Amino acid sequence: MKKIAIVGPESTGKSTMARHLAQILGTVCVPEYARYYCRNLNRKYTLQDEVNMFYGQVALEEALIPLAKNNVLVCDTTMLTVKIWCDHLFGDTPKEVTNEIKTRKYDFYLLMDIDLPWEDDPLRDFPQQREHFIRIWKQELEALHASYKIISGIGDERLKNGINAVDFISLAK
Repeated sequence: MKKIAIVGPESTGKSTMARHLAQILGTVCVPEYARYYCRNLNRKYTLQDEVNMFYGQVALEEALIPLAKNNVLVCDTTMLTVKIWCDHLFGDTPKEVTNEIKTRKYDFYLLMDIDLPWEDDPLRDFPQQREHFIRIWKQELEALHASYKIISGIGDERLKNGINAVDFISLAK
């Protein structure tokens, strides 16, 4: 099974890309669990909330693996997002998260670029820090020695660039 992860800073089209790729590849998309978790959270989230989101994301991914078709699973984020948020908000990441990041592998990452305009959303927090977060994402992916491509472009061009990146990696393996 090849696992493709769509990652990056807030408001960069990750969910749109993940759903589109899953449709094109004829498989399922693992949604971002944190969106469901935070939707009705009426307080500032805590480190424990981040850990809960980590476990939820892992469980959701595991639950959807049997539904994947064509030997491909598309993931709208990974637990690496939890690490980035924990480090940023709380100065550290719990060991269960960092340990899982070391063992849970993804074959290819699409790192969504910050060239899209910011779209307000109650679950988004840092419109002025997207440049900071794209640098963090690159550092984290490079620390994992991950295979990734930065995806830029607006609208259909962005979706086409994502598809082309996946086609390329599929042919390369």
